[in-house]
Amino acid sequence: MSQDNSNSDGIATVNDTAAGSQSSHRDRPLVGDDVVLSYSGTDEPVIDGESITAEPGAVTALVGPNGSGKSTLLKGLANQLEPEAGSVLLDGQDIQTLETKAIARKLGLLSQESTSPNSISVEDLVYHGRYPHRGFFDSVTEEDEAAVERAIDLAGCGHLREREVGSLSGGQKQLAWIAMVLAQDTDVLLLDEPTTFLDLHHQLEVMEIIETLRDESDITIVVVLHDIEQAARLADRMVALKDGEIQARGRPEAVVTEQLLADVFEIEAEVSATPHGPRVNPIRARHDGDERTAGDDSAEPDRAEEVVAE
Repeated sequence: MSQDNSNSDGIATVNDTAAGSQSSHRDRPLVGDDVVLSYSGTDEPVIDGESITAEPGAVTALVGPNGSGKSTLLKGLANQLEPEAGSVLLDGQDIQTLETKAIARKLGLLSQESTSPNSISVEDLVYHGRYPHRGFFDSVTEEDEAAVERAIDLAGCGHLREREVGSLSGGQKQLAWIAMVLAQDTDVLLLDEPTTFLDLHHQLEVMEIIETLRDESDITIVVVLHDIEQAARLADRMVALKDGEIQARGRPEAVVTEQLLADVFEIEAEVSATPHGPRVNPIRARHDGDERTAGDDSAEPDRAEEVVAE
């Protein structure tokens, strides 16, 4: 079990006491407090009593190997998976007590499982993002039109607006889905592996969109990423998971270390500092019985202050 507590400088600290009262989370847009998450038919929870805070106006990246619980944790935060214990607070309110539309007006989710009819146009798909703000029979308003235009422009898919979704490439579809989520006009945005299966150009486009949302719109973003270098470049804060447990959290330069790559990702790698964040040079996969050669705790005196290590 881990607690997520940060001081005014953004430095993560260890706290073995309870995560604190809900009132202490009122200024945080999204908080997972000792959440336990599992799927039907499984004996053990995927996430067992973990806590996480999405800092306002910042990008928090969830990283870890396959099966580490990243997407499960994101589903719990998005109210797509009900916690067996603990709670998720959205603007200080238990998300389980809120109606679906009320959640959707505050929180947008880009899921890996998004689907739509192939015959729908990109523009019509983006208009679906306005459903939380309209009644079933309400006409489109000027506010809706403006929100859709902003979303299409920010996602850079204006040239696709008349295209049918079924005719798009994978990267183009992802931009269309991002535009739809942006049209919701929420203060919190959750993205589940938005760059997976995209070519390098579209990966960079998606990352630039996320950076723009943070820098110009002050949106709180939690993103699951497989590429740890992308996460380090993009995120203000990183959370590393393995086997459903949070292993470390803090600023990218504190989290992305040779020791963490060995412990969490089971690789031997060299880490170097760059202006765009830590650069990882993988050397080889580690196996059971390997001597611990990566990393050197004595060379990382600040890590205990920056990272909560479980």
